Amino acid sequence: MPPSQSCQAQACDLQSCLNKNAYTPENCEAAMRKLYTCCQSMYEKNGPDAESTACPMNNVVKRWLKAHPDK
Repeated sequence: MPPSQSCQAQACDLQSCLNKNAYTPENCEAAMRKLYTCCQSMYEKNGPDAESTACPMNNVVKRWLKAHPDK
């Protein structure tokens, strides 16, 4: 089955933010959080082996969210 396009809008928002901020991720943490939260929801709904063209692997999403807790 081909990867879904879940979270594509959030990925595009992140890319736009990075373009506007000279690819400085620290300036786009809100957009990154929205993408990773969307991806987390996708993995919870579809299982840890789900695929999306917009989301990194499940373990990357978990690691990023753990390293960047809500403030």
